[in-house]
Amino acid sequence: MKFKHKKTELENGLNLIQVPMETESVGIELSVRVGSRDESELINGISHFLEHMVFKGTEKWQTAMDMNRVIESVGGVFNAFTSREHTGFWVKIAKKHWKLGLEYLYQAVFKPLLPEVELEKERGVILEEIKMYQDNPMSLVGREFAKQIYGGTALGRHVIGKAENIKRLKKQEFDSHLKQWYQPRNMALGIAGGIDGDAGEVVKDIFKADGKSEIKLGDKPELFEFAQSNSEIQVINKEIEQAHFCLGVRTFERGNKDRYVLAVLNTILGGNSSSRLWDEIREKRGLVYYVRSGIGSFMETGDLVTQAGCDRARIDEAIKVTLGEYMKMKDKGVKEEEVKLAKEYLKGRLALSLEDSQEVAGVFSESLVLENRVRTVEEVIAGVEAVKKEDVLRVAEKIFKKEMLNLTVVGKFKDKNRFEKTI
Repeated sequence: MKFKHKKTELENGLNLIQVPMETESVGIELSVRVGSRDESELINGISHFLEHMVFKGTEKWQTAMDMNRVIESVGGVFNAFTSREHTGFWVKIAKKHWKLGLEYLYQAVFKPLLPEVELEKERGVILEEIKMYQDNPMSLVGREFAKQIYGGTALGRHVIGKAENIKRLKKQEFDSHLKQWYQPRNMALGIAGGIDGDAGEVVKDIFKADGKSEIKLGDKPELFEFAQSNSEIQVINKEIEQAHFCLGVRTFERGNKDRYVLAVLNTILGGNSSSRLWDEIREKRGLVYYVRSGIGSFMETGDLVTQAGCDRARIDEAIKVTLGEYMKMKDKGVKEEEVKLAKEYLKGRLALSLEDSQEVAGVFSESLVLENRVRTVEEVIAGVEAVKKEDVLRVAEKIFKKEMLNLTVVGKFKDKNRFEKTI
C-alpha cells in the first residue's frame, strides 16, 4: 500500500500535495489551520459558522442554490467540517470535472460574499443544530466530557459555540476572521485521484490569492498546561430514560512517539466489536447497547475515553466494569495475540479508507496542516508494526491512574455524590 505524493509550495505560500491514484474520481480537500481553539470566548463558534457561510454565495456563484448546483449538476459531492484545530472544505468529483471542483473550493474559501440576509438565516440553522446536540444524550455526554477534561481552556469549548455568540456575531467579525486566518500560507491543498500529469500549474492559475499574512503553517497557538491530582466527576441532569457516561483520561500530544502504541491499546480496549470492553460489557453482561473507546490528540495533549449508554439502574456496574478493564490492562498488560490482531485491524481499516480519493486528499492535507509535515502511509504502517505488548503495558501504566480519571454522566441524577465511590 504505497502512495507517491508530490509536495510543492506555490509562490503565494499555499502548500499543495498531489497523490496520483487509479480512480475515476478526484478528491480535493483544502485544510485551514484554524479551529475553535483559536477563538476567544466572545467569538467561540465563528469558525464553524463561517464554514456554513462560505456556501451561501461567492463572486462567481452568487446564491446558495448556485453553489449547490455547480457541483451536484455533474454528480459530485461537497462538504466542510470544523474541529478544534482546523477547518476543512472538500469536493469529490468525476476526474473530467476536477478543475471545476478546484475552482469551487477557491471561490468558497477566498471569494465568499457572506451576504447579511444569509447570515441572519443561518443563525437560525445553527441555533437549531445546537438544540439538536443538546437533545441527543450520546452527543451531549461527549461534548460535556471534553469541556470537563480540558477545563476552562479553549480546547474545552464546544466547536459549534454558544447560542448567545451565534445570535450576536456580526459580518465584520467574519471578515476579520477570514483576513487573519484564511491565507494561503496557513493552508494545505490535497488533490488525490485520477489526474493526468502535474496539477501545479492549474492550481497556480486558479489560486491567485496573495500570501500576505502574519501567520504560516507551523506557527503555534497558545499551548495549554493541564494538571490533575484527583479524579473528577460531573453529572448533567437530563430527563431521559437511558443513562450515558464517558470515563477517560488525558494522554499526550499528537506527535508523541507513543501515538501508535496508544492506537493499538485503544483498539484492544474498546476500538471495535472484538475488543475487551465490548466483550465484557455487552456480550457477557448485556449491560449496554453500545460501548466504545476512542482517542483524541491535539498539539499539547490528548485523551482516551470510553463512552456507553445503559439502564440507569445498572450504570454503576457499567462504570465499574469499564474501570476494571482499565486497571486490568495496567496491572496485567495484554497478550501477544491481542497486539497482533489490533495491528492487523488498524492496517486493514487504513487500507479501506485509502481506496477513497477524498479520504486520501484529506489524510495528506490534514497531516500537513496539523503537523507541518506529511505523514506517509508507509510511516503509519511502520509505526503500528513496531508496537510490542511491552509498549502497551508501559503506556497503560502511565495513563490509567485513578487520580487522572474523569467521569461525565448524563441522565436522571440529581448530583454526583452517588458516583463518588464508583471510581
